[in-house]
Amino acid sequence: MDTTDLYRRAQDGFDAALAEVREDQWDLPSACTEWTVRDVTGHVIWGQRQLQAWATGADYAETAGAPGAPHPAVLATTDPLETWRAARKESVATLTDEALRRTVTLPGLGAVPLAGIVTLLITDLVAHRWDIGSALGRDVRLEPDLVDVAFGWARANAVRRPGFFGPELVPPAGADEQTRMLAFLGRRAVPA
Repeated sequence: MDTTDLYRRAQDGFDAALAEVREDQWDLPSACTEWTVRDVTGHVIWGQRQLQAWATGADYAETAGAPGAPHPAVLATTDPLETWRAARKESVATLTDEALRRTVTLPGLGAVPLAGIVTLLITDLVAHRWDIGSALGRDVRLEPDLVDVAFGWARANAVRRPGFFGPELVPPAGADEQTRMLAFLGRRAVPA
């Protein structure tokens, strides 16, 4: 399947997770140390805006939602779902074939075509969809092909430092691919 199709499906899954958040749940703690559900949402909104800037060649100096930022919730505003949806729509509109060939430079990863950043964001969306669902007490079952893409990217590009991936955990014996991926990302999942 095409990377942009996988990306849109990852966005759809994240959107569905956000749509389940009640007003009184935005400030629940998430699996991301020191981040609430609203913080996770603000971080993902930041990622959409950063991707749009890379796609268009614009400068984006906002750091409030960057990995490891202390309070990305500020980017989620008072209506996180609609803010996410607006950022998603604006970002997707910029992902032309030409933009996906554009090269960007990321600390720790070097020069990467924007299409490679889309794969990074699939990983981000998949992981944070699980973070939000688990914060709400849901048993989140991620699509196997998205798990494969996210796990593959994470294994090839793991950045283990505060604000990125947590320490790798040992998954339970016989764990499925989703549980192994989550453990690799530093998240403890209860196997289905």
